[in-house]
Amino acid sequence: MADGGDPPYLSCPLVTVSGLPSSTTAGRNLKEWLQEQFCDKPQEQCEDMRLHNAAYVGDMATLRRLLEEDSFKQRINEKSVWCCGWLPCTPLRIAATAGHSDCVAFLIDRGAEVDLVDVKGQTALYVAVVNGHLDCVRILLEAGADPNGSRHHRSSPGYHAARVGRVDILKELIRFNADVDVNHQLGPRPLFSARTLNTLVVCPLYISAAYHHLQCFRLLLQAGADPDYNYTGPVSREALGRGLASCLLDAVLRHGCEPAFVSLLLEHGANPALVPWEEPDSDAMGRGKVNPEALRLYQEARRVPRRLTHLCRVAVRRAMGKQRLRNITSLPLPDSIKSFLLHET
Repeated sequence: MADGGDPPYLSCPLVTVSGLPSSTTAGRNLKEWLQEQFCDKPQEQCEDMRLHNAAYVGDMATLRRLLEEDSFKQRINEKSVWCCGWLPCTPLRIAATAGHSDCVAFLIDRGAEVDLVDVKGQTALYVAVVNGHLDCVRILLEAGADPNGSRHHRSSPGYHAARVGRVDILKELIRFNADVDVNHQLGPRPLFSARTLNTLVVCPLYISAAYHHLQCFRLLLQAGADPDYNYTGPVSREALGRGLASCLLDAVLRHGCEPAFVSLLLEHGANPALVPWEEPDSDAMGRGKVNPEALRLYQEARRVPRRLTHLCRVAVRRAMGKQRLRNITSLPLPDSIKSFLLHET
């Protein structure tokens, strides 16, 4: 600071490791466990959280000053017990959570590792997405952050962006090759069980439909999301009896989505025969109410074969694979054909 005093936020009461409750008769307290797990330095260093506090409030001057010292340079990736919430995480993770893009860029420039996870398996990119900080998202992606987050966390940046309808963030993730079908569900996945619904629910395409975010839904399909994702075999009658969807087309109908959702799925190659019913059964639909026009489009698709041009587009896109769809723009084809293949017309 210009007057040589402490920054204003350091004059306010902080909850530090040393300020956490002492042990009780029930056993060791949270403070002791966190220190044991994450503090590999002397206790006085673990309790010095000036670097983490500065990242939290976006104090660039203090960050610059501290990182001129070797002791703090060595701690730039330290998962200290953060003063606000006790969750052990790095200064970069804290700055990304708070949306301090200048601090995020500075910490990366000084050697902060972009893909370190906190105790919940969350990366700095993931928390930036969750908190809606587009500038931080761009900085982290440009610095090489994994656009899919960490497999140790059950959600992904793309899933969350699709759930809340952040098209701008989703575009950035896709631009940096995020997997639009990413699924971080842990553990085995039974093949013929109602539990296979889990792999549908954690799909970004499904969640964008469940929350009726049409722009995200369209963007995911254009980027190569599987329109028949989660169809793994015979339909589970147990799932249908509980009103659960068996495939994405089934899901958009059950959720009462507008006709555009059905049209987009069909245009991108969804197979209407995978839906195990043609007329909605009120007993199997639960509380959902099928949109009449969406139902009409689906029923027509079951009866009328798709046009040859449609089948050719689906075949070309599948042959290229979702990771190479962006190369369509460089193919020696007329612009009208490129736009057709990219679903831009």
